[in-house]
Amino acid sequence: MTSHPSAFPVQFQPPMLSGLSRVTSSLYISNGAAANNKLMLSGNQITSIINVSSEVVNTRYEDIQYLQVPVADTPVSRLCDFFDPIADHIHGVEMKQGRTLLHCAAGVSRSATLCLAYLMKYHTMSLLEAHSWTKACRPIIRPNSGFWEQLIHYEFQLFGKNSVRMVDSPMGMIPDIYEKEVRLMIPL
Repeated sequence: MTSHPSAFPVQFQPPMLSGLSRVTSSLYISNGAAANNKLMLSGNQITSIINVSSEVVNTRYEDIQYLQVPVADTPVSRLCDFFDPIADHIHGVEMKQGRTLLHCAAGVSRSATLCLAYLMKYHTMSLLEAHSWTKACRPIIRPNSGFWEQLIHYEFQLFGKNSVRMVDSPMGMIPDIYEKEVRLMIPL
């Protein structure tokens, strides 16, 4: 049974790219600056912060639990090693009525990738559905090609099929959902 975006107990709010983008009732994505804004964190009742970078340093507040995923935003980085542990952590926080903030430097690639893995595992969304939902909440998400390959593999592990595939383009291998966009950028 697929949990479609409309099934989330979240009232849709216009995305705040410089602030926290709400993905579910208990999960947010942001950049590093927003993750260190005490007013923003308390205003959104964040109880757990997952820093998916090695370059952003968190100001630690005593009422918030911190986790670090020191992965570089490069196609060869193995973010997939963290898919299950981080999805399980986010789910655990939600079960305790808490709220998690996933962030990296810009809130575009690494944090978005872990968000997509979580949505696939705990909301039984296909990768395509998870991407569409998260992009509606935070339009600037764009995992790098290596993270896409890892997500595609993870989707197959979870469901035995894929909703997104990698295709060759003038810019190298890209997920097929970017095909049209790349074609518009390249003069024929």
